[in-house]
Amino acid sequence: MTAKNTRISKEKKAEYKKKIQEFCLMDDTFMSKVFEDKKCTEELLRIIIAKDDLKVKSVKTQYVIDNLQGHSIRLDICAADSKGKIYDIEIQNDNSGTVPKRARYNSSIIDANELEKGEDYEKLPETYIIFITKNDILGGDKLIYYIDRTIKEMRNCYFGDEAHITYIYSQKKSRTELGKLMHDFYCKNADEMYNKTLAKRVKHFKEDSKGVNEMCAIIDELKKEAIIETKLEDIKKIMVIYNVTAKKAMKDLDISEEDYPMYLKLLDSIK
Repeated sequence: MTAKNTRISKEKKAEYKKKIQEFCLMDDTFMSKVFEDKKCTEELLRIIIAKDDLKVKSVKTQYVIDNLQGHSIRLDICAADSKGKIYDIEIQNDNSGTVPKRARYNSSIIDANELEKGEDYEKLPETYIIFITKNDILGGDKLIYYIDRTIKEMRNCYFGDEAHITYIYSQKKSRTELGKLMHDFYCKNADEMYNKTLAKRVKHFKEDSKGVNEMCAIIDELKKEAIIETKLEDIKKIMVIYNVTAKKAMKDLDISEEDYPMYLKLLDSIK
């Protein structure tokens, strides 16, 4: 997510600054900015995967992978390490976004996009689908659940497909390094966080003028996008109910004519 250079009124900026102070790492908007930083994502993965030598090579947040044959996916955090392993990290406050079949689907779409036509299957990278959830989705009252395919007839030995799924119950209290990391995900104040790398980044967006201004611009852009989406839905409803053209619907909604091309393009993209 990239902040656009837009002028924001003093009143709106004051409102946004209050909102920023309420953010924590469980909030999509804030989390996306914090983990754009490779060091922060590296710190996160080192603790979850329990590999101190893990090196993140690249990271993207709110990364969309298109599926021309069906449902596309948006990954909260998509990272690759120095050994070519791919990590999808999803922050989930809502139970509906954490079903096991979503983990399966994300894994399949990542695989489909990593293997070129004609390439050998052995070139598929090792993948990790990681859900950090507000609630205990799997119901075992564990802080972390490591999930791999196994062979029942061979005493559940590892199948070896290198497709891993991990669920983390973020509200489970624990004095382990992972437990302290999850504590940090709920901190609104950087000074209350255990992890210094994450705390420094959180403080940047909450206290440093440059970081605060960047967050304000992002919030402002998100609000504008929400207004556009609402108007787009209104246009579609009027077109269906009254059987009128898009331009007639926009006129009835008092939408500025200079915005007609934008809405027409959006309508055309969802046909």
